[in-house]
Amino acid sequence: MKSSPWRADILLALVGVYVIWGSTYLAMRFAIESMPPLLMAGVRYISAGALMLAFLRWRGHAWPSGRQWINGGIIGAFLMLGGNGMVGLALEQGVSSGMSALVVGVAPLFALAFANIWGSRARIREWVGMVIGFGGLILLNLGNELSASPLGASLLVLAALTWAFGSMWSQHLNMPAGFMASAVEMLLGGFVLLAASALRGETVTEMPTAKAWWALGYLISFGAILGFSAYVHLLQNVRPAIATSYAYVNPLVAVGLGVWLAGEQVDRTALFAMAIILSGVVLVYWPSRERAPDVKQGAANPDGASQQANSNS
Repeated sequence: MKSSPWRADILLALVGVYVIWGSTYLAMRFAIESMPPLLMAGVRYISAGALMLAFLRWRGHAWPSGRQWINGGIIGAFLMLGGNGMVGLALEQGVSSGMSALVVGVAPLFALAFANIWGSRARIREWVGMVIGFGGLILLNLGNELSASPLGASLLVLAALTWAFGSMWSQHLNMPAGFMASAVEMLLGGFVLLAASALRGETVTEMPTAKAWWALGYLISFGAILGFSAYVHLLQNVRPAIATSYAYVNPLVAVGLGVWLAGEQVDRTALFAMAIILSGVVLVYWPSRERAPDVKQGAANPDGASQQANSNS
């Protein structure tokens, strides 16, 4: 039985996921002002994954098997490099943090399509929501910001696609149990990010600013660890539709913080596209009378916090 969403601990967890994950896009933008994006993301996830792994082992959690390490590394590459890494590269191209969150917000719609590969059939209402969301994405790409940065727009769409595919695939692999899955994914995904950073030739030519260090610390502690803990608490206590409602709240938070703290501009076309995209995601997530399927933990959001999409997303 799922608990009432009005319980104090659940409300606190919801606010945490909404605000923390919505703010990570701006924190990423601040961090990459003086840190290479893939290198920064690699340090972030190795640190978060190592801390979580050490804590779980201290609490007596079982060590993953060899197959679970391999599977965790594969999914970690999809989620950390394909998801978060591509967002960092898009931010480097000049795409605003709010716009990044908005495009990545369509990832649950991509996940809905990928879920059909493994036999999870979408309802008509969900397909309608996906079509609406894609329409908003097309309109968004016609706006000033993304049309001025086609590479940035392509990277964001790739981030949403890889996150969605990795999330759905992870539900059908032999993964570590509970929190250990995300610890493994973050740790190994972080090493994949460092390898990609080296291949890209990223280097730190001067000492990062204090703002970048603070942003990185926030991404490690709040974005990757606390945000994920709040999300898992939601998965265990409320319906998946409520737990995954971050998908249409995070863009609103990210856009608001970007305008307030970073002077980002949002034109009318972008606002209209935002309304269309969010209405599509809400239509997909709107609770039905059918019993929602269980959600397996272990995947991650391209904003950086480990999580798992439900089978209807």
